[in-house]
Amino acid sequence: MSMTSVTVRLDEATKRDASAVAEKLGTDLSAATRMFYKQIIREQGIPLDLHLAETPNAETIQAINDGRKALSDGEPGHSTPDALFASIGI
Repeated sequence: MSMTSVTVRLDEATKRDASAVAEKLGTDLSAATRMFYKQIIREQGIPLDLHLAETPNAETIQAINDGRKALSDGEPGHSTPDALFASIGI
């Protein structure tokens, strides 16, 4: 099979940051690009679900902190999910 090359132009920070993520995943940008093309073919679409880990958003972090504070303040918990939902009006 003959090979061809692809040129992509992007800013230095994007390249640096993407390279760091690829390295953490045990690969490099060239291999990651090849994987991306292979997935496009396999999925018959643009696959964008490769990531290291999900990071909680600000709302989730606040909810976690609120729950921890409630526990440390001695607030009563809920014995069942239904009791929790009822307490918050769902």
